[in-house]
Amino acid sequence: MTQTAIRRTDQPSSVHPQLAEVGGSMITSTAAKALAVLRISTGFVFLWAFLDKTFGLNYATPSAKAWINGGSPTKGFLASVQVGPLQSLFHAIAGTWWANGLFMLGLLAIGIALIAGVAMRIAAISGVVMLAMMWLAEVPFAQFTSAGEPTGSPNPFADSHYIYAIVLVVLAATYAGTTWGLAATWARLPFVNRNRWAQ
Repeated sequence: MTQTAIRRTDQPSSVHPQLAEVGGSMITSTAAKALAVLRISTGFVFLWAFLDKTFGLNYATPSAKAWINGGSPTKGFLASVQVGPLQSLFHAIAGTWWANGLFMLGLLAIGIALIAGVAMRIAAISGVVMLAMMWLAEVPFAQFTSAGEPTGSPNPFADSHYIYAIVLVVLAATYAGTTWGLAATWARLPFVNRNRWAQ
């Protein structure tokens, strides 16, 4: 009885060392690096939003409106919602301590997770939920506000929130935290090793 060697699908191919197979599908080394750049860049988008809103770095947030100076990271955006079926809900939670806290915690945690390449599934799910709420606040398919004014929406569906949500799903699905990230070390932690959803 002969034994057939089974090549692991999570190791580089000896025949084509430029190819690394992940989860049974092949991805080139260049593509893995491109995904790593996309992951780190997307993470910085979230982390920068947290830093600017917290400290008022005078980009989107002036220092007088910084969170540490008593400003609200959610009030201006949610209070100005003028479209969609959730308009009254967003107005009601705008500026509340828990909405501010959850929003800022989400920005920080998702940003750090993406940059480090850890907890990619959790970061993706959390990020998609956050982006979906922001998408619902803007309702890009609406042509007119509740006051009858044109919204000026450039696209009825695929706005930046939608695109970022797709990016998060792709990053988690392609194990993008492995290249230039700490995903392998994170996966070896006992709790993470026992619970794949935490990878």
